[in-house]
Amino acid sequence: MDKDYKKYVDEISPKPKYLKNYVFAFVVGGIISVIGQIINNLYINFGGLDKIAAASATSITLIFIGAFLTGLGVYDLIGKRAGAGSIIPITGFANSIVSPAMEYKREGYVLGVGANLFKIAGPVLVYGIGSSILCGFFYYIFTLVK
Repeated sequence: MDKDYKKYVDEISPKPKYLKNYVFAFVVGGIISVIGQIINNLYINFGGLDKIAAASATSITLIFIGAFLTGLGVYDLIGKRAGAGSIIPITGFANSIVSPAMEYKREGYVLGVGANLFKIAGPVLVYGIGSSILCGFFYYIFTLVK
């Protein structure tokens, strides 16, 4: 019985189009990267920022754009077609923070948005902040020894 059911499910299930998915992920990830490079060049050439400040401003701008498009529901549509091409860039990080917050906003700002804001991105932030504190501590200790 299980073999018949598995055969039936395999017959009626849509087959994934791997090549198409790979191409969409590559193209969308590339487009997001090109947009980021254009924003970076604008900050350097017209904003008067040096390369380090422009890189920070570009990251902030891309996070804002990703969060804004998630709030409008556009980023989810992009993600359905692009898959990993929309998740891997920094805009995907913004999406991972805003999506749970948008989902639970009906429960209120504290128990809904606040409690679920970092549901997906929280562990990443905790690891990143914790690692940077440890690295800074060891750097401080080793510079005192000299």
